[in-house]
Amino acid sequence: MAQSIFDLTGKCAVVVGGSSGIGRAIAVGLAEAGADVVPSARRANEVEEAASAIRALGRRSMVCTSDVRDRASLQHLHDRVMEEFGKVDILVNSAGMTKKTPTLEVAEEEWETILDTNLNGTLRACQIFGRTMLERGYGRIINIASLASFVAFYEVAAYGASKSAVASLTRSLAVEWSARGVGVNAISPGIFPTELNAKILNGTGRGQELQTRTPMQRFGQLNELVGAAVFLASDAAAYVQGQVLAVDGGFLASGVNQ
Repeated sequence: MAQSIFDLTGKCAVVVGGSSGIGRAIAVGLAEAGADVVPSARRANEVEEAASAIRALGRRSMVCTSDVRDRASLQHLHDRVMEEFGKVDILVNSAGMTKKTPTLEVAEEEWETILDTNLNGTLRACQIFGRTMLERGYGRIINIASLASFVAFYEVAAYGASKSAVASLTRSLAVEWSARGVGVNAISPGIFPTELNAKILNGTGRGQELQTRTPMQRFGQLNELVGAAVFLASDAAAYVQGQVLAVDGGFLASGVNQ
């Protein structure tokens, strides 16, 4: 019984932002748990590579690019998946961006671009895929929040504002949708080096401080996010609603570490 409620065999998952970094790790992890998985992002070559990795596990996939800032492209992704698979059981919203800028110097365009990608992009995907899930009476949505949903990071105010809002949106959708069969939760990753943040982590004072503040005294490895994603995508999480699950090596629990 315990094993079967984590089994994703026969499920169809869409991972927006699933061609690299955290999104790709989750996409492959869901496939390893039995799901057919469609990873999508802007770059066609990266989407093809991610889809190939999923097919290599014996799961079905397809190649369809999307841009979370373009509602029509997300709708096209939804429609293509519905044509090919007939349903979407799981949606993961992993597309995101950040930029380190002193807040006094943040241009409105930069602010709006970050919020439009991280927050509005998540909302767009939730609306488009959530509508079909609600009509069917079943779905699992996993948003990607951040440590910055809870604590402030130096000179990334736009990113922090967007990710705080993603956590709030997650709770709001759970309140609205959970009684109709659609579970909405989020994962808050700790410090996981990816292409998105490598320049500000590797060999920098910022990276050293973050590692010191993490009780496990190391950064996370992307495969360490998979268990949380599989749990939230599975029937094991049927009564888990509106939660932001931290996978952070103890970062948020930390006060003084020595």
